[in-house]
Order: sequence, then C-alpha cells, then structure tokens
Amino acid sequence: MKLTFKKLDPRAVIPSRATSGSAGLDLCACLDAPVTLAPGEIKMIPIGITAQPDSDDIALLIYPRSGLSSKFGVSLANCVGVVDSDYRGAWFVPLINHGKNDFTVEHGMRIAQMIPTRILMPEIEVSDELSDTQRGEGGFGSSGIR
Repeated sequence: MKLTFKKLDPRAVIPSRATSGSAGLDLCACLDAPVTLAPGEIKMIPIGITAQPDSDDIALLIYPRSGLSSKFGVSLANCVGVVDSDYRGAWFVPLINHGKNDFTVEHGMRIAQMIPTRILMPEIEVSDELSDTQRGEGGFGSSGIR
C-alpha cells in the first residue's frame, strides 16, 4: 500500500513512525502560535497536510497518543477520527483537555497518530427477516461480566 502526502503548509511535518515497530504514524501540530487548551476545552488543531491512499478501500484512522492522554488528560474529542479515501481537504485534530490544568500545544508537537486500515465495502441488502442466534436481541450487559 502507498500513501501519498501533500503539504498544505510548508512548515507541516510529514507523518512518520517514532520507531520501526510503531503501529501509528505520528501527526504533528502545524501552528502559527501556541494554542492553550483549558480544562474541558476543545480546539481544532491543524496538521497542515492532506493525503491520498492508493486504494478506495483504505480508511485513515486517527487515534489519541497514549502519552498525552495518560500524562496530561489530552485526547481526541471524537475518540477516533476517520479520514475517508476520497477526502483531499486539510486535516485537523479535535483535541480535548480532560485534565485539571491548562495544556499548551506548540508547533511540531506530536498530538495524534494515524493508522491506515483496510475497510470492507459491503453490498447492502434490506430484509424483513434476519437469522436467529443464541444471543438474539440480548443487548448491553446481557452476557454478564463474568
């Protein structure tokens, strides 16, 4: 699989892996000035790039960085971001500060990680009947906790 990046800002950092075994490619903030997130605040942080996967069955999933989340309470407001294969616009990361203190994002800071993922493109069918299963309509908590 090939993923082609385009810088929308010359200062943007092309995503890369921190180590050879890293699953995600780090996404870096592309800012004119530092951005401070107060506790409970959400701000859209620009990345300064866009991308094109070489196949339509690729989604680019954006996840929080575990260090920011566990040390500072800073995560993604939407939990997991999805960049569709046909999207060519600018990327932004919606950060939220769940911590107790202000958190400042600076230019070049690694704020999220992106993992390319193959997706299924199912043929959609509508029916009045679905097959029976052992679980049936048992919903949240129906299988217990032990």
